[in-house]
Amino acid sequence: MEDSHFDTVIESKQGWSPVDWRELWRFRELMFTLAWRDIKVRYKQTVLGAAWAIFQPFAGMVIFSVFLGSFVKVPSDNLPYPVFVYAGLLPWTFFANCVGGASNSILSEAHLISKIYFPRLVIPIASFGSKLFDFIISFFIMFLIMAYYRIFPGASALMTPLLVLFTLLTAFGIGTFFSALCVTYRDVRYIIPVIIQLWMYATPVVYPLSIVPARYRWIISLNPVAGLIDAYRSALFGKPFDWRSIGTSLAISLVFIVIGLAYFRKAEKRFADII
Repeated sequence: MEDSHFDTVIESKQGWSPVDWRELWRFRELMFTLAWRDIKVRYKQTVLGAAWAIFQPFAGMVIFSVFLGSFVKVPSDNLPYPVFVYAGLLPWTFFANCVGGASNSILSEAHLISKIYFPRLVIPIASFGSKLFDFIISFFIMFLIMAYYRIFPGASALMTPLLVLFTLLTAFGIGTFFSALCVTYRDVRYIIPVIIQLWMYATPVVYPLSIVPARYRWIISLNPVAGLIDAYRSALFGKPFDWRSIGTSLAISLVFIVIGLAYFRKAEKRFADII
């Protein structure tokens, strides 16, 4: 009689497989550890410390206020231009940093991916931690600038946390797509900063949506960040919300999330082999 034995064969699933959110939740401590590590590394042994989080949007506000606000006289929806532009630069910088950080996150953690198993989505999600920390610090400066111009937020400002969540979800969909693409095509990471820079000028960050002719606004609405930027200003300054624009932005963000997750899940099976 022959000895019976069992072989366990582990194979990757063919085709696209859905995200196992329960498994992702089980690795939440790893996600938190990676996020906290990024925050400590970002501010450890720095001259300005947390001021680095403020510098990027504040420096942009000063430059755009001088050239576009003073010289070109770009409209600002009856608001002081520095307040108007900072309210656009703040969420845009947050979004751009999240996308940029997530895009390079998989390559940055190559030493982990090649050694141990964990849901790979942990890495791009964890990269948002330090960016959110920077955003919170910069947001306090927004209130100081508003106070200087005697502009005080109303009840609509309570919408801000929800808008932050929507911004993270939008960055998540785009960032996961780019993170997987960067692993497969290494030169893509050099193109992403250029894409983000051009994207900013296609978004009403330094100019109001009202200056775009009505017949072309549908093109702007295809930009998922455009409706979010306008919603931030509505929340902070008590303007009426353009729910149609917000709804369009959220719908397109959902498309980006589905595409980003689908491509990431398809590509992650090869990460350990090609990274």
